[in-house]
Amino acid sequence: MREVNLAAIDLNLLPALEALLKRRNVSQAACDVGLSQPAMSRALARLREVLGDVLLVRAPGGGYVLSARAEALAGRLSGALDEVKGVFREPVFDPAKVERTIRIAGLDMHGILLAPALMKRLAQEAPGISIRIESYGPDLVQRMETGRLDLAFATSTTPLPPGSRSEACASDRLALVMRQGHPMAKRRWTIEDYGRVNHAAISILGDPGSELDAQLAKAGVERRIALVTPHFIAALAAVGGSDMVSTLSRVFARRFADTFGLILKEPPLPVHDLSLTLVWNSVRTSDPVLTWVRRVIGETAKATMDIGSVA
Repeated sequence: MREVNLAAIDLNLLPALEALLKRRNVSQAACDVGLSQPAMSRALARLREVLGDVLLVRAPGGGYVLSARAEALAGRLSGALDEVKGVFREPVFDPAKVERTIRIAGLDMHGILLAPALMKRLAQEAPGISIRIESYGPDLVQRMETGRLDLAFATSTTPLPPGSRSEACASDRLALVMRQGHPMAKRRWTIEDYGRVNHAAISILGDPGSELDAQLAKAGVERRIALVTPHFIAALAAVGGSDMVSTLSRVFARRFADTFGLILKEPPLPVHDLSLTLVWNSVRTSDPVLTWVRRVIGETAKATMDIGSVA
């Protein structure tokens, strides 16, 4: 069988052919595809040349009938065109039918505040989607580039690696946290007071330095970090049982203030707004599953981790 060279064929002729075989009338076929009658006549002439067949035969009583070749084509062409159109059609996405594990770099705070409501919603709308909250690690960018990690939680001030996209999910504020009865609990704090107490700090990649320390350095203040932990809940527990203080998410600290006997104060800092941000690699922006999951996470975070929603 002779191979057909698609590159040598004008595929724009296919809609005209479909209309001609269906209508068996040049004028009506021209209206169907938005061509003038002369243009459709030229298309018919070209089709006859390409296919080596007359296609439409004038009937003795007027009008046209299909040739044998055209009859055979009519039974196949409609389905073939539907297949071709399907190549360019947006795929239908049904989250209820998806079977997939989504890997997200996050902390215990995200698991505690977000995961319960997120998993409840997924169980209802996409029971085949599983979530794995994984550690960050120094290879975070590489894992996102290679697809071993789908998403990562960050703050709005976190520098994004090249090729990344981000979207804000929830707003938060820093809180200065200490135990009830702390020696400095009743005083109005100044930024210099940060240098007078021990601190519990959250470290994601093992480095206790933070944006907070950068703010303190600008004011000429250096704090002593007595405890470094990657876990928000551990920092609150340690603060509740000692004279250390910590500066972290107000939403999270407020959730466990009664549990650990804590009080929350407004930190005397120039900047203490936070924004929870979801980060992903731009190569995967068009992935319909991740697009849907990002939207669900954003909506869930707004309801469970936004300072306005959970006040």
